[in-house]
Amino acid sequence: MTRRAAGGPATPSGNSPDLLAPQRDRRPDPGRHVCGVVPPFLLARLADRADGRVAQSARHTLAVQRTLRVQRETRAGLGPAGRRAGVPAAGPGDRAGFVPERLRRRPDVRPLRRPPADLEPGERAEREGARAAASPHRSVHDAEHGNALPGVLRRAEGDPVHADESVNEAYDGLGATWSLFHEVYGRDSLDDAGLPLVASVHFEREYENAFWDGEQMVFGDGDGEIFGSFTDCVDVIGHELAHGFTQYTTGFVYVGQSGALNEHVSDVFGVLTLQRALGHEAREADWLVGKGLFTDSVRGDALRSMKAPGTAYDDPRLGKDPQPATMADYADLPHDEEHDNGGVHINSGIPNHAFYLAAVELGGSAWEGVGRVWYDVMTAGRLPKDADFPGFARATLTAADARFGAGSAQVEAVAGAWEEVGVAPA
Repeated sequence: MTRRAAGGPATPSGNSPDLLAPQRDRRPDPGRHVCGVVPPFLLARLADRADGRVAQSARHTLAVQRTLRVQRETRAGLGPAGRRAGVPAAGPGDRAGFVPERLRRRPDVRPLRRPPADLEPGERAEREGARAAASPHRSVHDAEHGNALPGVLRRAEGDPVHADESVNEAYDGLGATWSLFHEVYGRDSLDDAGLPLVASVHFEREYENAFWDGEQMVFGDGDGEIFGSFTDCVDVIGHELAHGFTQYTTGFVYVGQSGALNEHVSDVFGVLTLQRALGHEAREADWLVGKGLFTDSVRGDALRSMKAPGTAYDDPRLGKDPQPATMADYADLPHDEEHDNGGVHINSGIPNHAFYLAAVELGGSAWEGVGRVWYDVMTAGRLPKDADFPGFARATLTAADARFGAGSAQVEAVAGAWEEVGVAPA
């Protein structure tokens, strides 16, 4: 198998004519929820500190992402420079931010299906039968270094291995994620209704990210100096697909603590996808997100560490990993683009560490233990879109109690984990 090289220079900063020009198919829809696995502050550091082609690639990636984020920020009650005029400012305890009424009624997120307990016996049996018979519907396309999506179909469900390594890695990563949700949690794809899993590889040239655009997965090839191909890491694929799972369940607003929870949930299910694929139990896993994504020139192991937030990398061009492990080091940042929408990729280290602590306390397979608790929380339909850490923590305790019983080892592990990271359930 051969990996198709990115090749060619990136578009200069400030000029992205290909992104704005009419396309034969469709570009990423800026009205959808677009989440990249590489935080924008890392790309900004590369744009400022790296030399030549790497800096140029980082600037181009940021320019593309900024175009894709504009409407998302507008929907969250924010403008590119901060809060819109007329939108109430957050109070001292309101780190999650203001949620406009139109966002609470957001039409692009399907309502949760009724829980099994609310179904008649016949309906319950019918749904369970449909889930048992479910199978993945994957398709991997080649964007051919452009931005028209999905691109040229290279491998559909059941097709043999393709000559392009990126195509096969994307196909296998989609399958591993689908398998986790279906075989462990009984879910029929991201929306629990058989949503086809679509992916595009070779997006743009030297694009330094992977993202979920509200409808499909999109992978860049990286610059070859800082980042390798974004299809290399199964947990990155699982992370991005989990943004789709969140889109169809809680719909967490991508700002402040709710945005950090959005990123946290993606890290959780991305890591669980990889651990299950490798057969690693909680106490033997490394709990790194994006291990192998950096090239050997980078002083770092991964994008994030759930085991030890703040230690994933320390590189002259990337800076030091800023994630806190506890609320004592919470980064209370403005809710704007320059500050990562209130630190969604930074403060996610706190619930990430709580999940890790609970998982290793319980031992065994994390996807079977504390992973089930987190899945129940996401699918219960009880969390608001602007949920904060204390509210999420309370929901996990309620879910652990409901599934495993009061006073169970699972309840004790989850409660102890939140206490250790300084989050008091509310």
